[in-house]
Amino acid sequence: MTDWQVFTPQFRFAFSIALTLGKPYWLKPTSQGATRAGVYALDGTIEGPGITGRVIPMSGGDWPLQRPDGVLDFDARYMLELDDGTVIYMQNRGYRWAYTEEVAERMARNEPAEPHEYYMRVTPKFDVPEGPHDWMARHVFVGVAEKIPGANRIHYFVVE
Repeated sequence: MTDWQVFTPQFRFAFSIALTLGKPYWLKPTSQGATRAGVYALDGTIEGPGITGRVIPMSGGDWPLQRPDGVLDFDARYMLELDDGTVIYMQNRGYRWAYTEEVAERMARNEPAEPHEYYMRVTPKFDVPEGPHDWMARHVFVGVAEKIPGANRIHYFVVE
């Protein structure tokens, strides 16, 4: 019998991305009966140990699907540019949902909510050129996100 604890993942902080979002455009309902939005990434910053840069303005955005159960199913894609000039493509998938209906209504109005009032987690993938940052394309990451009115701040951890 295998000791499962040997396989318990460890997490190491990698970086945070602070992202300013544009106005959402809603498609209600889609042909699948849910609600879809398009939200462009206006700009942002990347900061972490040994990595800094920016979100390339208007290089992409998020196309979340709001499911009938209230869960937002994220599909965000945009470009990053690190301070050393490296350009990186990022795709982020994940979920956000509020723990209470009152919090869900506040978030729908783009009002503040505390991180303990909702679940917002993402898993990114990166296309990175060969070089000092190609480690990003060889690891699994988990992002824990903060929803801020008009913005997101996501803290990314490498799964060791």
